[in-house]
Amino acid sequence: MKDALGLQSKSGIHRLIMALEERGFIRRLPNRARALEVVKLPEAAAPAVTRPTGRFSPNVIEGSLGRRPQPANEDEDPRSVSVPVMGRIAAGVPIEAIQSRSHTISVSPDMLGGGEHFALEVRGDSMIEAGILDGDLVLIKKQTTADTGDIVVALVDDEEATLKRLRKRGASIALEAANPAYETRIFGPDRVAIQGRLVGLIRRY
Repeated sequence: MKDALGLQSKSGIHRLIMALEERGFIRRLPNRARALEVVKLPEAAAPAVTRPTGRFSPNVIEGSLGRRPQPANEDEDPRSVSVPVMGRIAAGVPIEAIQSRSHTISVSPDMLGGGEHFALEVRGDSMIEAGILDGDLVLIKKQTTADTGDIVVALVDDEEATLKRLRKRGASIALEAANPAYETRIFGPDRVAIQGRLVGLIRRY
C-alpha cells in the first residue's frame, strides 16, 4: 500500500486507514487480523491527480493572484481578490493534500492582509470547537513560521498535510485538535513544516 500510494513510511498508511475508518468509509472486521471492509464510497469520485514528489509547497500565486490589491486612493472601493482553491485539507487524522489548483474564489480584501493566500476545503471534524466544520473553505496565508496558538496547515513527514492548532513544547511541536475525540500529536521539529496560517473561513449553506 505504501509503494502504491508513493508514501515514504508505513505510518502514513496507518493514518490514512484511521482517517477512512473515522469517516465511515471502511470498518475493521473483528477477530480477523488486518481485515477491512469497504462500507461506502465517496459520493463523487475525484479526478485522478498525479502526486508530485517532494515537500508540499504549493506554488499557488502567480502575479497578483491571491494578493490584496492596493487601491489607487483611499476613496476607491475595494475589489474582490481571486484566491486559488488548492484542494482538500484534513481536519482530523492527516491525509494527503491535493496540490493542483481546482478553481478560484472571489474573496473580499477585508478578509485578507498582505502577502500570498490560498484556500483549502476542510475534510473532517477535529476542529469543530474552533468553529471549523467539514466542508468549510479555509483561507490560508502562505508562510513558513507561526506562533503558538495559531491554526496552521502543517506538513508531517513531507507527505501528509493537516489543519491543526500549533503548540510549541520545548524542542517539540504539538498539533492540537479542537475536538476532545482527537488526541494531541507531538512531533520532533524536523518532522513538521508549516505551510501557512489560517486567516479566514468561508461557509456555504
